[in-house]
Amino acid sequence: MYKTILVPVDISEDELTSKAVKHALSLANKTGAKLHILHVLPISSAIVNAYSLGYEEIKDKATIKAENDLKMLLDTIDFPDEKLSYSIAFGSPRDEIIETAIEISADLIVIGSRRPNISTHLLGSNAAGVVKYSKTSVLVVR
Repeated sequence: MYKTILVPVDISEDELTSKAVKHALSLANKTGAKLHILHVLPISSAIVNAYSLGYEEIKDKATIKAENDLKMLLDTIDFPDEKLSYSIAFGSPRDEIIETAIEISADLIVIGSRRPNISTHLLGSNAAGVVKYSKTSVLVVR
């Protein structure tokens, strides 16, 4: 049924990440799909300013920490290495998730989300943005 499942994670949110990965892993095991884990580092104005001033090491340090954290997460996933991949992106989480889904030809995006609260109603959430704009099917896990 599914060939490739994209699982966007926020490595600083253990509970959301764990729930999304668990659901995606279950689906992948049942369907024989590959799993692709994505972590998006949102670009803050501080990073943009530092990067534009030539301080690339700030971006590099953030990428190295994210990669180390992702590798630790991957070590906890009981899944064949040849069917498990990951990537890190910089930018808008919604846009990077949708773009990655297209790039890897994902059949499904499995994304964790908290229960809506006033801030998500006013500002929106990454999961809501992905659901709204993605052409790929999206499973939101709570």
